[in-house]
Amino acid sequence: RPDPETPLEETMAALDHIVRQGKALYVGISNYNAEQTKQAVEILEQQKTPFIIHQAAYSMLDRSIESGLTDVLEEHGVGCIAYVPLAQGLLTNKYLNGIPKDSRAAKEYIPFLNSKAISSDVLQKIKRLNDLALSRGQSLAQMALAWVLQEKTVVSALIGASRVSQIEENVKALQNLTFTEEELKVIDDVLI
Repeated sequence: RPDPETPLEETMAALDHIVRQGKALYVGISNYNAEQTKQAVEILEQQKTPFIIHQAAYSMLDRSIESGLTDVLEEHGVGCIAYVPLAQGLLTNKYLNGIPKDSRAAKEYIPFLNSKAISSDVLQKIKRLNDLALSRGQSLAQMALAWVLQEKTVVSALIGASRVSQIEENVKALQNLTFTEEELKVIDDVLI
């Protein structure tokens, strides 16, 4: 992760050192913006250190990597591992009918997702996306994962699961990874 107190050159030198010592085969970074990533790539290329992966938050509800980062990754052949592709559970059927009492969002002490983040506008978007998912023969979670995986720089998506059934459901996203232009337009119209 970026450390504003440490020069980027120093961080990349440390990663290079780990590879040269044989403790790692390649390096990866997480949560760097497009400019920082471009600088990191340049430093690591000069050191001839294999840099193959960038871990970034990416979901239908968080498309910030599309503002330059995916271009840098594609240009330099670096893959993206998307984390929180289900937006902390928002892109599942869990919140379609409001906030369940036992959910993460019901716990105000959890900073990543709380009831304030789930506005009526967000719920309306999720319901519209769910309608599209159902028309595709998928659950909302399956469609959300398929959508993340259709980004050409995304090589994997990290899912969090508290039950085996969630993993089994999410893996079924692989049964329908393609989107029509019309479906992508509907998604953009709902979200943008």
